[in-house]
Amino acid sequence: MGAFIGVLGSLLVMVGLIGVLVLFILRKPKKIAGILTGVGFAMVITGVAIDPTIETEKAETANEAVDTAKKLTESEKKDPMPVAVAPDIEKPLKEEKTVEETKPVEKQSAKLEKPVPAENPTNSNGTTNLLAVTLVKIIDGDTIKIMYNGKEQNVRYLLIDTPETNHPRLGKQPFGDEAKQRNIELIHSGKLEIEFDIGQRYDKYDRLLAYIYVDGKSVQETLLEEGLARVAYVYPPNTRYLDPYEKAQEKAKEQKLGIWSIENYATDTGFNTDKVANEKPVTPKPEKITPAPAAPVQQPVVTPVPQATETEWFQNCTELRKKYPNGVAKGHPAYQSKMDRDGDNFACER
Repeated sequence: MGAFIGVLGSLLVMVGLIGVLVLFILRKPKKIAGILTGVGFAMVITGVAIDPTIETEKAETANEAVDTAKKLTESEKKDPMPVAVAPDIEKPLKEEKTVEETKPVEKQSAKLEKPVPAENPTNSNGTTNLLAVTLVKIIDGDTIKIMYNGKEQNVRYLLIDTPETNHPRLGKQPFGDEAKQRNIELIHSGKLEIEFDIGQRYDKYDRLLAYIYVDGKSVQETLLEEGLARVAYVYPPNTRYLDPYEKAQEKAKEQKLGIWSIENYATDTGFNTDKVANEKPVTPKPEKITPAPAAPVQQPVVTPVPQATETEWFQNCTELRKKYPNGVAKGHPAYQSKMDRDGDNFACER
């Protein structure tokens, strides 16, 4: 019972002290708070008297409560109206704004990275795409004419040079006709495609510069391997296939094929036609022999044989030249229009 009264008294003391503090702040009379405090102290003393087993710590607790009340009172005097501090929301707002500000930048960046459509279907500089084209005409061993962007356009083969066939200054050079004929055979053997390099697309004569393919096989490399062309006109950055072309040329040199069969004919600056003319072997004239007079012989009567009307058929110019090395003219039994590529009424001429 004493313990209960003591605890209740302690509570009254604390209530009284808080009341004193509140009334002090509100500037109200302190009589009621003083009465509560007094009653509380009286109940604590009564409880101790009735039950001496109450721990002295209760008194210490009461004293600490008094000290706390005094400190609070002094604090209230210094700052009678404490202001609640709002949570720090400024930083998250700034971060959220930063995220919103970066969104338009990201959209703009994505828009700039969108690939730009090509001006035409053959705009492929810098790629290894093969573009199918239509042949118009074969000019010589390293030049053809095609349909490009809706118009006829000459194409000069990149990185190679073949002897001339009908140059206004150089005339016809050795192996010029062979290179042209081989080019004709290759171009007509399958699907014609071209490929551009990363550099300029036109030369000073307004000719397209390209790599030529038939059914995916390089025409330039074939001409080099067979000794009908030399590596030339190397202008970076249009040098994508320079290494394999030089290797193909080296093989033809070692085997002395075509232009390499004539010493000092093919050079780094072109084809030395004068050197070939000077080294052309001279065939000695046969001695004139006067035959002894022969006894007159009666000539037999020969019945004219009518000219055969049957035609001779050859699969290609290579087969035809085995029998007629210099080709045949129109009207000859072996003449075929498909072998007369240049339309000069003479098939498989050299």
